[in-house]
Amino acid sequence: METAASLSLADKQRIITLNRILPDVRQLPSYDKLRLIRILAEELESSENIFPFEQGRTYSLPTPYDTFGAGEILMKALKTSDTDK
Repeated sequence: METAASLSLADKQRIITLNRILPDVRQLPSYDKLRLIRILAEELESSENIFPFEQGRTYSLPTPYDTFGAGEILMKALKTSDTDK
């Protein structure tokens, strides 16, 4: 990955910042915005820099469901913090 210091002047002039393109993107009609989202998502999906979910694999996602007693423990902690004041 190149740093800004290692880029030539011509390369630096070609870099488009988000602040420069955002006003133009906001003027696009809705269908073009959706197309842009799809294009960017497809590029991200094929990027080697991210780790997308693998199809058919199961991922653990902690939730507050079936955590019996957690509410009671939280209430006790809140009550003790109130009495400590």
